[in-house]
Amino acid sequence: MREVRTVEVLGVRYEHFALANGDDLYLTEYGRQFSQLLLPENYWTDVEWFRGNSEKLNVGRYHGTSTAYRISTKPVEGHSLDIMLKWNRMGQDIPGEEEDIILAEAAFNSPFEEFALVAEVGRAGQQGGVQLRTHHPLAIYVPFKRTEFDRTGRREFRMKALARRHAGVELDMRRLYAVIYHWVDGVDALEAQSLEAISEDETVGLVMRAEREMAVNGFRMLDLKPAHIILSIREDGTAFRGGQGRIPYTLVDFELLGRTPEREAGVKDSRRNWYLVHQAHRFDDGHRAEYPPHLQGHQVFGVDYVHGQVHSTNGALWVVGKDPTLFDYFLPERWRQTPRTKLSVVSRTFHTTTRDNIQLVWKVSPVGERPDMDPFDEREHKILEYGYNSPFEEVALALKLAESGIKTTYPRAVYMTGHDSEMHEHLRDGSRYESHQDVTGPDGRPVLRRDRDYVTLWGYWNGPDEALAEEDSNHYRAIDALRAFRESIIAENLYLALMRHTKSQLAKLGVEDLNLRGSHLLLSIDQSGNLVVGTEGLPEFRICNFELLRRPAELLPT
Repeated sequence: MREVRTVEVLGVRYEHFALANGDDLYLTEYGRQFSQLLLPENYWTDVEWFRGNSEKLNVGRYHGTSTAYRISTKPVEGHSLDIMLKWNRMGQDIPGEEEDIILAEAAFNSPFEEFALVAEVGRAGQQGGVQLRTHHPLAIYVPFKRTEFDRTGRREFRMKALARRHAGVELDMRRLYAVIYHWVDGVDALEAQSLEAISEDETVGLVMRAEREMAVNGFRMLDLKPAHIILSIREDGTAFRGGQGRIPYTLVDFELLGRTPEREAGVKDSRRNWYLVHQAHRFDDGHRAEYPPHLQGHQVFGVDYVHGQVHSTNGALWVVGKDPTLFDYFLPERWRQTPRTKLSVVSRTFHTTTRDNIQLVWKVSPVGERPDMDPFDEREHKILEYGYNSPFEEVALALKLAESGIKTTYPRAVYMTGHDSEMHEHLRDGSRYESHQDVTGPDGRPVLRRDRDYVTLWGYWNGPDEALAEEDSNHYRAIDALRAFRESIIAENLYLALMRHTKSQLAKLGVEDLNLRGSHLLLSIDQSGNLVVGTEGLPEFRICNFELLRRPAELLPT
């Protein structure tokens, strides 16, 4: 065994075993108690054991689905386990989708999606829905061996779409994935009918009942059939029946399990509402949840962060505040591939709406780049001497200014990529790497690394966090001051007065924007279309650019 660590994927926590031979094994909370039994040498990689203790399930309950097996594991300390192992078909075409409109719009779940949805089905029953019985998901097994892509049956566009949805894990297009469930004793409804344990009408009724009860909980199985419904048979050959003669059943095979459109919309709304409330209290100890093993509290320049690795990209993420429940909202899978609008012609700054319906602004940090300035010009010479702030300096400055009464946009997170930086050495400015060399992360390495790129994430300004937590609405519309002047929303004299006022307010704190422009200030327009006015009759403004704010060293504690 090479390494064991805790990872969370789509809300499900796993113990990830990186095995010595390169295989990967992800154990769920149900599977952890059987960790030794579920090591692949105890059921799969020992060919002789597998041949003598397995049954291929090409009839009955798994007829027509992917290759599945019932296997008895080797005994460990006198105990064995009956499991069902099924090879996942993510990325493949669905048989019959050409003739079925519903299937044509569907896709096979990945193993992680399947387990997450099964867990959600269980929670829905506990929260007032119908308590549906399913077989327990134990593990996801990923052999090291890679297969030629054209032999996997997968479609590249499907796999790329899946990869974008998976936070916390990287899906390998060329590796096979198996889901492992606890075996459920009994027979499926079709077999029960053939044994005359139930009638044909009861078989049809069971399918309709399962569809109805799943829909009550907000779920549907697009391929639900009698083979997916497992019944218990008495010794006299009749089906076991509960109160009022109702037949209890267990559902199996969830590769096409999904939420109903209504539940899907509700889940997104719920995640957004949760986010807005928790974001408003991100620094409050009273709202802080317990840190899971894969996350840690961490301070950089006096700012509290929730820090964790981004396993899907081998990167790292610092989420501003003390609330670990906000971490997943900022994983790159949630915002990097969503439709975006470029906000600047001179920087890589984008506005997007994340997969959780959260509006964010993300910006590739210029830290480590030599500013494109001419030392002949006195102002540009100062910029060259100072260099760009790091993302951690930007966040700390934004919070310090806000604390001192100068309003700013809200810093949300700092993301460090997992790929090597592609910047040529002659374009580099090494000053920030030198000044940050003793500022380390939980792993003991500097938080600012020459071989990585950084992205800062900011709240899209549409109202104060506190107001959004109370009422989810676009309280304001943002427009930068320079654009407001160019569009005649504010007159030239008011624009110039605002810029002078901003410069003066910063100077009182010993801060100077070395490249102050009207595009660095956001103004607010209310729901009636009126400009929001602050003190001294000037438009209320928020600073939204921090990359060249020069400040005294004492403003940011180490």
